[in-house]
Amino acid sequence: MHTILGINGAIGPHLAAALRRRNLSVRGVSRRSFAGNDWTHMPGDVTNPADVLAAVDGSEVVYLLVGIEYKTAVWRRTWPIIMENVIAACRAHGSKLVFMDNVYPYGLVEGPMIEDTPMRPCSEKGKIRMATDRMLLDAMDKGLRACIARGADFYGPNCSTSVLNATVIERYAAGKSAFLMGRADKVHTYSYVPDLGPALAILGTDARADGQVWHLPTSRQPWTGADWAKAAAAAFGVPPKYQTTSTLMLRLIGLFNPLMREMAEMNYQFTHDYVLSSEKFERTFGLKPTPNEQGLAETVAFYKK
Repeated sequence: MHTILGINGAIGPHLAAALRRRNLSVRGVSRRSFAGNDWTHMPGDVTNPADVLAAVDGSEVVYLLVGIEYKTAVWRRTWPIIMENVIAACRAHGSKLVFMDNVYPYGLVEGPMIEDTPMRPCSEKGKIRMATDRMLLDAMDKGLRACIARGADFYGPNCSTSVLNATVIERYAAGKSAFLMGRADKVHTYSYVPDLGPALAILGTDARADGQVWHLPTSRQPWTGADWAKAAAAAFGVPPKYQTTSTLMLRLIGLFNPLMREMAEMNYQFTHDYVLSSEKFERTFGLKPTPNEQGLAETVAFYKK
């Protein structure tokens, strides 16, 4: 049994489909019912130790994909509880853990982010994720079978939590001008969500992944924010109109919009080049990322339906 904690996120269904293609049984866990053909759903709250123990029971591999409210205070309170509960359950049932992380712990990096990039977070959310990672790394040092997977900001069909989808693709689909975070002339790599499920399935089923950090397949095409906007506008056949959002602007908007207030500290990812290298994964496992042109075309086609 392979258990996905957070089946209802953007990545969960893609991972379940990839595991089923391997003829593996899949249990999908979320607080609310989330039906699908590739998994058996089980209700559960990852902040509840008993729920996590029950969900992990009988699992060979557990994938931690949960997302929580995008709010620093909630992250600070909740992420340590989630990681503690999942580590304890995996230890109790002898399960391997694959944790889907982000790149916040690295902070501002000059040059490509690689798996050996030091964790030097420059945001409160990054500090919280670094502390969460260290809980897992410590458990790995003490014998827990696990690995950490990291992706860049992501995009793709049916991906409502994507910044690129929300600020560019969905706005052009609605005939509106786009918003670009930070500076339009800075490179920003994005992970294509349909690539992430198959990649996570590899990490869960290949022992070579154990005990390491892995960057999931992500195209390193040097597209700037302006490049993404122009390509998306062309795909929709609309003028490539956009506005940029400086950190100051986000903070001002944040006086009235809580989400923008939370995003302001992360704007450094858009005011500087943001490049994730997945060469280690590609070299080891042979899975290549979808080119930007193809991923964007498939995403636009989804919105044109």
